[in-house]
Amino acid sequence: MGRPDLDRRHFLAAAGGLTVAASFGFAALGTGADALASGADTRVRYWNLFSGGDGSNMIAMLDAFRKAHPGIDVKDSTLQWGNPFYTKLAMAAAGNRAPDLGVMHMGRVTGFAPGRLLDAWDVGLLAKYGVREQDYNPALWRRGVIDGKLYALPLDIHVQLCFYRKDVLRKAGLLGADDRIVPVTSVDDWFGLLKEAKGATKKGLQTIGLWVNDQNFQWWFFVAFYTQLGGTWFSADATEVTFDTDKATQVLEFLRRHVTEGYTDPALGSVGAEQFINGAPFAWEGNWSVPVYSGAKLDYGAIPLPPVFGKQATHAESHSFVLPHQSGRGGATNEAAHQLAAYVVTHAQQWAAGGHIPAYTPTLSTPAYKKLYPQNEYASAMDHQATEPKMWFAGSTGILAQRVGPIVVSSTLGSAKPDVVARRMKGELTTLLAMKNPMDGRTAAQGGTAA
Repeated sequence: MGRPDLDRRHFLAAAGGLTVAASFGFAALGTGADALASGADTRVRYWNLFSGGDGSNMIAMLDAFRKAHPGIDVKDSTLQWGNPFYTKLAMAAAGNRAPDLGVMHMGRVTGFAPGRLLDAWDVGLLAKYGVREQDYNPALWRRGVIDGKLYALPLDIHVQLCFYRKDVLRKAGLLGADDRIVPVTSVDDWFGLLKEAKGATKKGLQTIGLWVNDQNFQWWFFVAFYTQLGGTWFSADATEVTFDTDKATQVLEFLRRHVTEGYTDPALGSVGAEQFINGAPFAWEGNWSVPVYSGAKLDYGAIPLPPVFGKQATHAESHSFVLPHQSGRGGATNEAAHQLAAYVVTHAQQWAAGGHIPAYTPTLSTPAYKKLYPQNEYASAMDHQATEPKMWFAGSTGILAQRVGPIVVSSTLGSAKPDVVARRMKGELTTLLAMKNPMDGRTAAQGGTAA
């Protein structure tokens, strides 16, 4: 998942009645000496970072593949989410001990030295197994292309959402005739809605959970609203910072206002999910919270983050399949890796049940997907993704979030003024632009990041 920490995810998994589907760790990955499964003549070693509900959904999909393709033995291993996973994957690829197939957040692909630590996909082989570029949102497909080659095959997009309690909003008169939240198109609309919702909220509950103490969430929210304002980050040739401090200040002031006007409580910053379950009218969370709230049988809905600055844009990341570098990649094992990835991508209805939006667009038009709620309420987020810049230091848990996220938090919590924070953010972006990627020793301008 796009989760910021494991402890929180374990809580959510428990709240939704989910179980951890696979063990963590590097020792269980195997050495290649073990025997093939009965009847199999090819093995695919597959590393992923999916635990909790994601893990159980992925295992169900792998089991379906095994049943349909008994000649392919899939040996899957789940490693610890975040930087530990990426470190081990890089070490394995550099040491020629890489698995045949891996998972990676799309935003991390550029920094993983494509061509050295990642091998390119054979798009002809993918097409053989039913996956073609035209089956994808064009912008999402391009995110996986580096120097003209596809290095990341998207499985999904996972987005930040505005969850809302229908029972509370109904009481406040904030649901339309379609039983969904009334439209929000401006900052004034949004704070007017919060004011009305607060009046219908049970005593002791905050109006909205915003994870105001969390550097990842605050960074993700910033990216969404900065994109709504049309903000940019760097020049096309990655030689200049184009970050707009005036637009950044607007976003920071917007986030801060939730605290100053009493709609969110910093003391409750880490219990937004619990507050929502207990009756708080709003929570801004990732779509991975859908199984939790549905499991709690709440009367709720979910939409992309509101377009308060006039343009639809909500933060999005993607899980993608990658081919970790192997000096001898090819043959039946490589084809089986393509076949496995294509199967999971084209059979992602199970994956959608976990809240993620399938990247394979034909899935979105199936009757089964159209019946999923609230997934069908926010599937449009596919078409207005707010993503981090395509730089080696960006992506989930990347250096960019680590450097800039805490600065955003300082503004939201009030320890620094928004305009000062905006200038600090631009300074960090300038520093990062000049840094060399430790994977290949090149700056962003030298890294060949253009799709």
